[in-house]
Amino acid sequence: MMTAVEHCAVNITGSGEKTIVFLHGYGCDSGMWCKVAPAFENDFRVITYDLMGYGKSATEHYDPVRYASLDGHVDDLVAILDELRLKDVIAVGHSVSAMTIGLAAKRRPDLIDRLVMICPSPSYANDGDYVGGFEKQDLIGLLDILDVNYLGWARDMAPQIMGVPDRPELGEELTESFCQTDPDIARHFAKVTFLFDHREDVKMITQPTLVLQCRDDALVPPTVWTWLMDNMQNADHVILDATGHCPHVSYPEATTEALVEFVRPRVVS
Repeated sequence: MMTAVEHCAVNITGSGEKTIVFLHGYGCDSGMWCKVAPAFENDFRVITYDLMGYGKSATEHYDPVRYASLDGHVDDLVAILDELRLKDVIAVGHSVSAMTIGLAAKRRPDLIDRLVMICPSPSYANDGDYVGGFEKQDLIGLLDILDVNYLGWARDMAPQIMGVPDRPELGEELTESFCQTDPDIARHFAKVTFLFDHREDVKMITQPTLVLQCRDDALVPPTVWTWLMDNMQNADHVILDATGHCPHVSYPEATTEALVEFVRPRVVS
């Protein structure tokens, strides 16, 4: 029977006593951290892995029931840390995985010491005074298009999500990543990604958290940043002078600098 470490193609580098683990977002794989993660190898044990259904993960074991919510991905993260006998790690999650690390921190606070949420949203749907950026029926319409023509949806959406039109090669990189994903898994995970509501969950996170946003993000409007700062217990907020939803790919130096500033006290101690 495969372990979680094997299922998710866990990669471990670095030599530090403290561990930092990076979780990629929707439609990507662990390779998306290649411009950021190596900067931490001198001071940390660095873990990257592929979410189930992506990259080099054991895609044949993808279970739509297990992964019908983010809890399945939380189970994987918890299992990986337990198998490696790690505690008090720094967890970095991009986009939907920002919610995964938040849920894991709430469930098992012994495992996660502090969090970095890159371009997070606890809910993409507008709801009363909460402005998530999209009407729910628009999100459902987006998912309907994805159901009919995933590859066409990916080619249209990926450059918009990357958000750096002056560097089209980055949009092409994300498009390629999207298109390499099994369409059935991509459709399934899209529903989990875009229709979830974890607003009550993030209110319960007690660990120090860095919320890292871009000043112009097609998926996450400033109203979400404001909500997070008003509702999270122990969060700092950094707005990068950057555009798009994937600053670890498009602005790796600025992203790395912000992460280093946040984790530095832990390195010194």
